[in-house]
Amino acid sequence: MERTSTEIVKAADITAIETSADRGAVDSELAYLAPAAAAALGLLADAIKRGTADRENVVQALKEAAVHERFADVLAAASEDVMDETEDPFDFDARLDADNLSGAASQVRDLFRWL
Repeated sequence: MERTSTEIVKAADITAIETSADRGAVDSELAYLAPAAAAALGLLADAIKRGTADRENVVQALKEAAVHERFADVLAAASEDVMDETEDPFDFDARLDADNLSGAASQVRDLFRWL
C-alpha cells in the first residue's frame, strides 16, 4: 500500500519539536531553519522505523522534492562564501575549507544518483 506525503505526515504523530535555538544556544532567525530541516528528516526516519511509512515512498518523495539538491546548494554556497571572504585566493586553509565544502556538495548529489 503506497502512502502519500500527507499520510506520512499524519502518521508521524508530532507532539513537539525543540531546536537548539529554542533552548537559547543560538541567537539568530536563521538558527531555526537547519534544526527544522533536520527535525523533518528525523520524522521521516522515525516513520520508516515504526513501519508507518514505506521506505521506498519516502526515498522517492525526497528525490522528487530535490532535497539532495537543496542540501548540496547550501554546501556549494558555503564554499563560495569561504572564497569570497578570503583576502588571499591562494590561502591554503581557506582553499582547503572551500574544496571540502564543494566536494561534499558533489558527493551529496552523487549519493542520490545511486539510489
